[in-house]
Amino acid sequence: MDALAIAAGDGYVAGAYIVFLTLILSYLAIMAYKLSRIEREVVEIADIVEGRDRPVEAKPARAKEPVA
Repeated sequence: MDALAIAAGDGYVAGAYIVFLTLILSYLAIMAYKLSRIEREVVEIADIVEGRDRPVEAKPARAKEPVA
């Protein structure tokens, strides 16, 4: 075999690895973004549920003014 033909084939393999690595890193970045967005929404929902489950604080009764 010709040494030049082997070297050219190595370039394609390296290119394939670079494309594959780029796709994997892009996928991980997208998943990290989605995970952070979902986490923010879960925290927001948990805050809403906690606020709904808290007992309503009684407001102090106002002194009634005499009717003239």
